[in-house]
Amino acid sequence: MGITEKVLLVLLGVFALLALLKLFAAPLKLTGKLLVNTLLGFALLGLLNVLGVLARLSLGLNLFNALVIAILGVPGLALLILLRLVFI
Repeated sequence: MGITEKVLLVLLGVFALLALLKLFAAPLKLTGKLLVNTLLGFALLGLLNVLGVLARLSLGLNLFNALVIAILGVPGLALLILLRLVFI
């Protein structure tokens, strides 16, 4: 294999890598945003459960709360707190 074929093969590999990055950029961005929302929401949920003892307010960690916090993040936590205050 000559130098020309090697250069073309490297260029083809770089092009394929860039195409894959462009293809998966949106799902990776969405996954990252979901992960940040989830981590921040759960950190605030833990803080609420620690400090909520003073106000007699706590939220359990169950599947429903986990999904709401994972999808909505901090606004989801606020929604859960509001629902807890209104209905219980």
